[in-house]
Amino acid sequence: MSKFAGPMARLIDALKKLPGVGSKSAQRYAFHILRGPDEDAEELAGAIREIKAALRLCSICNNVTDVDPCIYCANPSRNQRVVCVVEEPTNIPALEKGQGYHGAYYVLHGTLSPIQGVGPEQLRIGNLLRRAGGGEFDEVILATNPTVEGEATAMYLAQQLKPSGVRVTRIATGIPAGSDIEYADEVTLRRAMEGRREM
Repeated sequence: MSKFAGPMARLIDALKKLPGVGSKSAQRYAFHILRGPDEDAEELAGAIREIKAALRLCSICNNVTDVDPCIYCANPSRNQRVVCVVEEPTNIPALEKGQGYHGAYYVLHGTLSPIQGVGPEQLRIGNLLRRAGGGEFDEVILATNPTVEGEATAMYLAQQLKPSGVRVTRIATGIPAGSDIEYADEVTLRRAMEGRREM
């Protein structure tokens, strides 16, 4: 039997479905919503309804957007001949913070993970391969995360893209700025050495 009233228990259960939210956090959020002004609860509910109704995937790059094509695909100052492939839409703002990339993006919405039943068919790869085969790109930058799944996805994409003749590159990985070498793991150190460049 639930220790909370039905509506509170349902809200807690709904909040627990969010990533990184456990039972205690869900309870805290639910009671915060209950104690707050009605306007705040209505604003939250409205924002959730609006995001589900107004947002969709860009027909060109699969980024989450409220306009199609998205702001990156529609921007004439961006180099549409260079495309950076990322795992999730959340990777784009992170790359944009660096202010060094001015090309297009392509979002896979995941990585290959046979253990979790995610194969090439579950990712949004088809349009990328068609566009590369059609000569739309000069370079495809694979910017998947340096995880086992991210590396497997990058290797798979590189194999699939090579026949199109497009230049395929992988982002460099290594020691983050401001950190100490002695605290870096072996994989990071190996990649830092492999990715070294002329000075």
